[in-house]
Amino acid sequence: MSELITPELVTLDQNLGSERSEVIRHLVQKVVSAGRATGFEDLYSDAMAREAKTATGVPGGIAIPHCRSAAVTKPTLAMARISPPVEWGAKDGPADIVFFIAAPEGADQEHLQLLAKLARSLIKKNFTGALRTAQSPEEIVELVDGALGLGPVPQSQTATAAGTGQGTGTGSGSTGAGAAGAAGTAGAGAAPSTTGPGGAHSAGARASGVTADSAAAGGRDGQGGAGTAEQTDGGPGTGETRRLVAVTACPTGIAHTYMAADSLAAAAAERGIDLQVETQGSAGSTPLDPSVIRNADAVIFATDVDVRDKGRFAGLPVISGPVKRGIDEPGVMIDEALAAAKDPNARRVAGGGGSGGEERDPQSSGGGEGFGGQVKRALLTGVSYMIPFVAGGGLLIALGFLLGGYELSLSDDDGNLTGDLILDGSTLFNPGEEGLLTYLGAVFWKIGNLSLGFLVPALAGYIAYALADRPGIAPGFTAGAVALFMDAGFIGGLIGGLLAGFVAKWVGSWSVPSWLRGLMPVVIIPLVTSLVASGLMILVLGGPIAGLTLALNDWLSGLSGAAAIVLGIVLGLMMGSDLGGPINKVAYAFAVAGLGEGSFENQAPWQIMAAVMAAGMVPPLGMALATVVDKQQFSMALRENGKAAWLLGAAFISEGAIPFAAADPFRVIPSCMVGGAVAGAICMGTGVTSQAPHGGIFVFFAIGNVLMFIVAILAGMVASGLIYVALKRLTAPKRVEEPVVA
Repeated sequence: MSELITPELVTLDQNLGSERSEVIRHLVQKVVSAGRATGFEDLYSDAMAREAKTATGVPGGIAIPHCRSAAVTKPTLAMARISPPVEWGAKDGPADIVFFIAAPEGADQEHLQLLAKLARSLIKKNFTGALRTAQSPEEIVELVDGALGLGPVPQSQTATAAGTGQGTGTGSGSTGAGAAGAAGTAGAGAAPSTTGPGGAHSAGARASGVTADSAAAGGRDGQGGAGTAEQTDGGPGTGETRRLVAVTACPTGIAHTYMAADSLAAAAAERGIDLQVETQGSAGSTPLDPSVIRNADAVIFATDVDVRDKGRFAGLPVISGPVKRGIDEPGVMIDEALAAAKDPNARRVAGGGGSGGEERDPQSSGGGEGFGGQVKRALLTGVSYMIPFVAGGGLLIALGFLLGGYELSLSDDDGNLTGDLILDGSTLFNPGEEGLLTYLGAVFWKIGNLSLGFLVPALAGYIAYALADRPGIAPGFTAGAVALFMDAGFIGGLIGGLLAGFVAKWVGSWSVPSWLRGLMPVVIIPLVTSLVASGLMILVLGGPIAGLTLALNDWLSGLSGAAAIVLGIVLGLMMGSDLGGPINKVAYAFAVAGLGEGSFENQAPWQIMAAVMAAGMVPPLGMALATVVDKQQFSMALRENGKAAWLLGAAFISEGAIPFAAADPFRVIPSCMVGGAVAGAICMGTGVTSQAPHGGIFVFFAIGNVLMFIVAILAGMVASGLIYVALKRLTAPKRVEEPVVA
């Protein structure tokens, strides 16, 4: 027995509702009731947060909701065969078989490999057919154990998989035996590469963790592998073989990563293509051999996250798309890759191999990430890497003021800062006349200031990294340092980072001799890019940007009254609009990027940060209040989520409202937007400040006018919660209480 699934975790032929959230709620309750998770609300929230990223439905009437969660104590599968089926985002229709995969945060490799193996089995019709005809939960458990190789394969499954197939190499005289097997090895249709009399290759599909047996076409449809080694170029006997490589990866790395790998491998086997796949998933990743990449004609990226070490694929024609496309349209991606391999103008992986490092085909308006998408992703990447510098630095400065007083940042007639003077010549054992507490405050204050000094260079460096991978980091940091030197501030950092990233990407696309390629990412790209990007910043762009920055700071410093309140309303509406989505992140990025410009003389950036934080705390707190005010309007699951939302909201984790928005977006989101606008307006109108970019009420010591900060949050929470309750009562019938599944 695998111990991943037991009969108590299986539900057969029940109506679990018309929404995927209801099915997930049922399966999560199964896991909790079985003692395999510590809390319903935590696991349900994690599952729905993963579902919000990408729908987990796959072709064949299958859905695989899954997540990693700290609430899970033991790797677990819960399965439901539902009637009627529920729409789950797959192109071919709703799902009637749902496997919920719950993995602990620190799941061991052995269990993760078993979960990945199950996911691969779910694209095989013989296995899913057996699941649909099983008569009892015990038979389902037996089928799963058989698919995982942990028990005997049930007779019903082997009968479905029975059959043979032979792959014939057209014009080559080679054949690939296609003996059928059980789930996970059904149909060995892809023959190893061999050369027949005509000189053609019978090219099978291989992958990191994907064998030729499980990858063949027969492995996908259960008909015994028909792995034909066709000539995709030039017809029989031309001696030309197409070789492709691929990388698959999804945010969780449990299910879709491996299903996409097998689907692509199966489609390649049908076409006689030599494909090798690197799965960058939770069960471990074996990098492709450099010689395999070197000999490949094109690369396929079926990923929802950045490809690790993308620079390895520099210069290869590339086809990229979400991991789900690798499951839904593997044949199309293979065909597109074959076409790209013959097209001299096809998109290619840039020499820097950035996370967005593909050259776009200038003649194509088709797929791929557009310029605007690249810029947006790069800016958000830069902000996300910058936040730790801001968070650590801002909180340390606030702690320094708490211990040593605000005088630390004041300067004498010679321009020397009080904090620097205290540190000069003092030690822990001889703190000077100011005393130990003030000395420690000066230490915290200085470390915080040094940390904030990296804000602009880190922003620019990681913007460039997002566009050009590691070769962009050094020129990006240099451009950020130049922005500081030119007094261009965070706007200069943004522009300098984008400039460095695009220049590095362009230099990386140069066609150079093979002997020079090794020097490109470590010498040539950083050298040329630093010279071009930083040179332009000093010679052309720095002065105008510095002027713009000064004007912006003056405008923000002069905001008062109605103008400040309007800005607070706008920021609050943005923070409440999509609960951690792109609009929310734009407002947050705007506040964080300007935080380093704040000072006691110019507190406007700190006020903006306070308004954004308060508005972002409102959505989960408002929903939590609603579940208390009118609990009969909410299911047991949402009431449980409401309990967790109190803490999440207090800590400024807007995503705590996602379970409510997923279940009822047209009432939840407007309510959250109104509440966020109320909180933002009060903060800006009363001059509340925050030197910390995160933490919510737990960083009260970094909040200026903390009383009005709390008032703003409470006012926004009440507005959001009561508006939502009113909308529920006015527009929805009273909910019948749902029993908790035991």
